Amino acid sequence: MSSFKNSGASSVVYNVINTIIDNWTYLSEVDGLIGDGDHGVNMNKGFTMTKNKLGGKEVSLSEGFNVLGKTLILEIGGSMGPLYGTFFMEFAKSCKDVEDIDKEAFGATLEGALKGMQAFDKAKVGDKTLMDTLVPAIEGYKAALAGGKDFKAALEDMKTEAEKGKESTRDMVAKIGRAARLGERSRGVLDAGATSCNLILKSMADAIIEIL
Repeated sequence: MSSFKNSGASSVVYNVINTIIDNWTYLSEVDGLIGDGDHGVNMNKGFTMTKNKLGGKEVSLSEGFNVLGKTLILEIGGSMGPLYGTFFMEFAKSCKDVEDIDKEAFGATLEGALKGMQAFDKAKVGDKTLMDTLVPAIEGYKAALAGGKDFKAALEDMKTEAEKGKESTRDMVAKIGRAARLGERSRGVLDAGATSCNLILKSMADAIIEIL
């Protein structure tokens, strides 16, 4: 298929949630190298709370991510709760009226989510943040569409660019957040936000590919 039903995409929501829950220890280990080590703990808290709220019921893509976004904003401290909360709420807002999500609609939804985050957070590519994963991933997806690739191929390109973006943070010096105080000592390790963003985008893409 060239599209999927918004109302029939609960597997996408749950795959994203379960992926973060399954990797929370790893995320905190990554964060602990140059941060305060609580990224995985906080993410696990918010995503687990959302999973419990949803209770395994069938939800639309927009409904599920709206619940996730609100939970992250209201329940999670630090910078990542509001950041990811904004991402998922803007994602949900961008696709809530779209019944059949095709490759163009999904691209517009990603763009809406990114713009929402950029209005809230001024981090840019090169600052060693989740933007180093998110922006290249979306650009890779858009380039795939411009090149005439189908939905599945574009999602694969998004995953590839997200992984590259995450890995690029290893050689960067942090310019924002707690890690920025370390200067050159922040070089040589991955950024935790970029790492979790990669997990989110990959799990989202994999689940969509399964229902296309």
